[in-house]
Amino acid sequence: MARRKYVVGNWKMNGLSDAIGEAQTIFSAADGHGTVDVAICPPFTLIGTMAAAAPGKAVGGQDCHSAVSGAFTGSVAAPMLADIGASVVIVGHSERREGFGENDAEVRAKAEAGLSAGLSVILCVGEPREVRESGGAIDYVLTQIAGSVPDAFDPQRLAIAYEPIWAIGTGLVPTVADVAAMHGAIRGALAARFGDAAEAMRILYGGSVNGDNAAELLDAGDVDGALVGGASLTAAKFVPIVAAAAALG
Repeated sequence: MARRKYVVGNWKMNGLSDAIGEAQTIFSAADGHGTVDVAICPPFTLIGTMAAAAPGKAVGGQDCHSAVSGAFTGSVAAPMLADIGASVVIVGHSERREGFGENDAEVRAKAEAGLSAGLSVILCVGEPREVRESGGAIDYVLTQIAGSVPDAFDPQRLAIAYEPIWAIGTGLVPTVADVAAMHGAIRGALAARFGDAAEAMRILYGGSVNGDNAAELLDAGDVDGALVGGASLTAAKFVPIVAAAAALG
């Protein structure tokens, strides 16, 4: 089945209130590429303001807690994200898995919380460099898929983002053949578990995506879009990635 391309900007811990204008510029430019779904996930402090400044656009959170509420100082619940205008949330980003020690069970619980709150979820998986170099990348990622992906969900509301940890922010990028092989393996694992529903799920690539390499990466087999870090902070760098996605239909 045909899956719409999906390009998501993860602003990470970047952006103050004066960045809202840049987001508006990005969304406005993206409107000219109507065959692509575009989302921006800014810091929590900007979600409500951005959602209000860009009505109808997909604005999201970069993480959520698995609980609806409670004594979790500094955490943000999925219903809170929805309450301030978010429509999507990223869970399991490698910077959460690596830096905060999140395991597959915790990522799965967060994904379930996001889905229960009515959000679309982008669930991240990916291997460190030593695993890639040892030849165990596919097994490593499929183990993450098995442990992190919930058992029941609307397949159009859950996307998988494959982000090789060693490629994030480093300028290093896997070969197109390696990306296609990983995405194909992910699709196969999803199909074995969920049957035909797996065909509706989008699998994004993340890891040093930019305007120069986007077309080649997005044209690889089973790549349905991109999760973009640093290049998503400005329209000048992000919109060419959206344009590359649009050119592929």
